[in-house]
Amino acid sequence: MPDYVLQTDDVAIHYGGVKALDGVSMTLERGQIRGLIGPNGAGKSTVIDAITGRRRLTRGKVFLGGEDVTELGVVERRQRGFSRSFQRTSIFAQMPVRKQVELASHMMGTRDPAADADEVLQELSLQGQRDVTAADLGYGEQRRLDLALALVGRPTVLLLDEPMAGLSVKESHDLAQHLKALAKRREVSVLLVEHDMDVVFGISDVVTVFELGRVIAAGTPAEVRADPRVREAYLGSAA
Repeated sequence: MPDYVLQTDDVAIHYGGVKALDGVSMTLERGQIRGLIGPNGAGKSTVIDAITGRRRLTRGKVFLGGEDVTELGVVERRQRGFSRSFQRTSIFAQMPVRKQVELASHMMGTRDPAADADEVLQELSLQGQRDVTAADLGYGEQRRLDLALALVGRPTVLLLDEPMAGLSVKESHDLAQHLKALAKRREVSVLLVEHDMDVVFGISDVVTVFELGRVIAAGTPAEVRADPRVREAYLGSAA
């Protein structure tokens, strides 16, 4: 049986009669990328909120490295190894690139924030922009900086909510390749919410499909593409 880094067990979030999530069980292995797809409002971002502690569960459990973290808050889960990004970048526009990455590392309590910052910037090909004010970066570079901020402190699980949003096709491809390479090099596990199907099916080891707060399919990209229900409900005949 695989040693799961992340596991959700029957996770549900209900608001009165509305079931934002309804019995979601997933796993994530070390170094694995799991893509989450589905229509708007299907529950993809909500499950990331549930895992990171931003939403209180109606029922279910969340485990990180075998530890039950269901009752822990957002900060405690971050300290345990979760890290996430949002649809909008969380960079500090008026601060130089390296300074803000080092500051984020310091806030995480990293033993050597300077070395941690340099390593992360190197991973994401941002060393050449280390002294550039973030507002002066191109949008693709700003997205990479946002990912750099999520990587400080060597998290074990990255939860990324549409990291390619607003990028050109080339920028999306470049960021996707950075993400795939760092997952392998750092053995960091990635839960990826993304509307760019070329990115999801190109870099994910497994894909989970959501509809109305429930998982309707999960498997390798090839298995999910071939699933009749998925083709009908989401991907369409062009899949």
